[in-house]
Amino acid sequence: MLPLDITAASNIQGLPLLAEDAELAAVYHKLLQLDPEGHRFAAVLRDTIDQLLNGEVTGRYDWKTLFKTEKTHAGTLVEINLQREFKFSDGTDMDYQIADIEVDCKYSQQFGGWMIPPEALGHLCLLVWADDYKSRWSAGLLRIEEPWLNAGNNRDKKLTIKAEHRNRILWLWHQQDLPENALLHMNADDRAAVFAAGSGQARLNELFLRLQQRRISRNVVRTVAQQKDYMKRVRGNGGSRSALRDRGILIMGDYESHRRIASDLRIPVPREGEFVSARVVEVASLSDRHSVTLDGRHWACALPDEADEAAPCLPSTTK
Repeated sequence: MLPLDITAASNIQGLPLLAEDAELAAVYHKLLQLDPEGHRFAAVLRDTIDQLLNGEVTGRYDWKTLFKTEKTHAGTLVEINLQREFKFSDGTDMDYQIADIEVDCKYSQQFGGWMIPPEALGHLCLLVWADDYKSRWSAGLLRIEEPWLNAGNNRDKKLTIKAEHRNRILWLWHQQDLPENALLHMNADDRAAVFAAGSGQARLNELFLRLQQRRISRNVVRTVAQQKDYMKRVRGNGGSRSALRDRGILIMGDYESHRRIASDLRIPVPREGEFVSARVVEVASLSDRHSVTLDGRHWACALPDEADEAAPCLPSTTK
């Protein structure tokens, strides 16, 4: 059964393909069995973009700052990382064997920009797109046939899919949320203040202070800290959790206890490898605000007019 979302809506006209093409149907159902919600796929795409940016070494967070050769290498890395994640067998003629069927993999950062080699004619292609600026991604299957293609004018004679025939793509996941690159999407002035803060520790403190109630990935932390022991810079005992306690800032990670705190506060819940910071104030037990009870006291996210109130006695639960 198709999920009731934009993918399902996009697939209505493609459903007959499942009945017409047994191999297409087998690969489609196998991929959905491996990743029903697309979360693993999205994580691979996020990690691949971060791998190319290599923020810990370069401080980069923006796709536009990649060298041309790095952008060209992106498709190969997506292909490799998907195979590692899902343990696809090597194909004989194409990249993979999925459900014992040959499947080629093509990635493009520009939607519709997939470059199809002539040898893929007649085969299934897994078409993948991700855009860090739009925080969106898609992946679908297409049986490559000559009528759907534009003639190749490049040196490699590679082909592109005619825009009017993209409706023949059977989407596995379409226009899904790509885990956000928080540095790329944060306010430019706040971002400049983060990088101008000085040491790696000071930069992380500024990040958690300025980017509250939003998911911050481990890679963003790594890019801002630019230190091998970047995780130590988040924790208590001298890290950002300690440094920001006196300003009433909680920093929640992916521990289950931290996730429950975020859920009770009704703020984004950290997923694996993520952090969320929030300024909190102590509230009365009968408060109608969303609150969390820690060490017998009640805490809620600070309102704008409470933003500068210090909370030097945050509970030890959050260290």
